[in-house]
Amino acid sequence: MRRTPIFLVVLGLLLGAQGQDNHSPQGWTAKTIHWQTTEPDGTKWAVLQGKSDVPGEVFTYAAFVPAGYRNRHSHSSDAWVAVGQGALKVSFDDDEKNAQIYPVGSVVFVPANLEHTMAADEDTVLIGTATGPWSTHHHEAHQHH
Repeated sequence: MRRTPIFLVVLGLLLGAQGQDNHSPQGWTAKTIHWQTTEPDGTKWAVLQGKSDVPGEVFTYAAFVPAGYRNRHSHSSDAWVAVGQGALKVSFDDDEKNAQIYPVGSVVFVPANLEHTMAADEDTVLIGTATGPWSTHHHEAHQHH
């Protein structure tokens, strides 16, 4: 019996939970995502469905977080994030020692404008849903490298 990868199951749940109107079947794995943006720090970003700049539109995105990455930031809207590869470390206070580790298959809800630290000790791929227009505010003074 062939098992469906947890990555695709979680993606399907996220899309379904947000009421997306799919016009054609689509699927991705951590290796088949077409990254639209690659930053100098090694992070990557792709909008998989919808548009991140349209007010009120729910969109689905993928993010690649390289091993060793740490960043304190907030975003303009609520985000549901599923871990498709690796493990995500998230701290919602100023002490990274309190970070919770979310392995593959985990889903995290991050409210809009909540400052948090995102980190990864191994290459990590995230799939998320949010509502546009999306923006991320980096809190440089609190970054830990």
